[in-house]
Amino acid sequence: MLELTKKPRTDGMVEICAVIPESKADAVSRAIERAVTHVVPLKEIFPDSTPGSRLRSAREIHGLTQVQLAEKVGVDAPNISAVERGKRPIGKALAKKFEDVLGFPYQVFL
Repeated sequence: MLELTKKPRTDGMVEICAVIPESKADAVSRAIERAVTHVVPLKEIFPDSTPGSRLRSAREIHGLTQVQLAEKVGVDAPNISAVERGKRPIGKALAKKFEDVLGFPYQVFL
């Protein structure tokens, strides 16, 4: 099915398609199976993780300052600071802007 005609998933799942060497197919299949059967909630692995701390980490991975990120998403720099400190919530619309700029799924920031 063409990507443009495909309905996006809304069930929290992601479809992955990869082209790999035939000799690696079994290993990749086993790795995916292990990943699917051993899912651990993010809060259990990183109990102190917050939307703000995840935003800060994503911003730093891309080497952006708060001012640069603010410019890219169209908000004031103090808003980015407030979000990172947990003083301002991240709404879905802003999270989607972060997704566009930082390349992480918007749900990471909610």
